[in-house]
Amino acid sequence: MDQANLRVKSFLGTSRNAVMTQLWIALCAYLALAFLKFQSKLGHSMQQMLRLLQLNLFERRDFMALFAPPWPRKPLCDRQLSLI
Repeated sequence: MDQANLRVKSFLGTSRNAVMTQLWIALCAYLALAFLKFQSKLGHSMQQMLRLLQLNLFERRDFMALFAPPWPRKPLCDRQLSLI
């Protein structure tokens, strides 16, 4: 099982309410990611999943489709690469 922590590097506010709000948001994001890892059952690490989510943050894609293996690509035909 992955060992992880919330990794809040800095706080945007200094009041108790601001710090608690940021901690709750980090906890909710971690729990949502852990649930997604549980649902996908693909064996990705939490760090890999987080990186995929960061790269596709503004893309409209299904979560499960995001973590599904990519479609196999057809190999290029050798004739296309030759100059003859």
